[in-house]
Amino acid sequence: MFFLTENIAYAMGPGGAGGEGGGGFSTFIPLILMFVIFYFLLIRPQQKKTKEHRQMISSLKKGDRIVTSGGLHGRITGLSDTTLTVEIADKVRVKVSRASVGALSQPSGQPQPQVKDKSKTDSDKSK
Repeated sequence: MFFLTENIAYAMGPGGAGGEGGGGFSTFIPLILMFVIFYFLLIRPQQKKTKEHRQMISSLKKGDRIVTSGGLHGRITGLSDTTLTVEIADKVRVKVSRASVGALSQPSGQPQPQVKDKSKTDSDKSK
């Protein structure tokens, strides 16, 4: 009888190392895969966009047409290390920070688009 209870005690004891193996590096594989996915989908594109914006800001010159992050459209008339003088209307100039430039709407080398005269188009319609 003693022999029988001893075998039951062994059967109920914790299993060997064979059932718990693989707890080391294999538990970190999903975390590593998630980081790689986040890097290529979120972090890397944002770094690329920031680098392009920094290059655009450093390459600004007089005559470029810009749009600020606040929505002002204008032409650059003056430059300094940290600020730009932007003409937003005839004889109306404002100083803005270089960091507030949102986009380059038209480089200075390109000609301005021609605005259609509405009076000519209205008279053509009435004929």
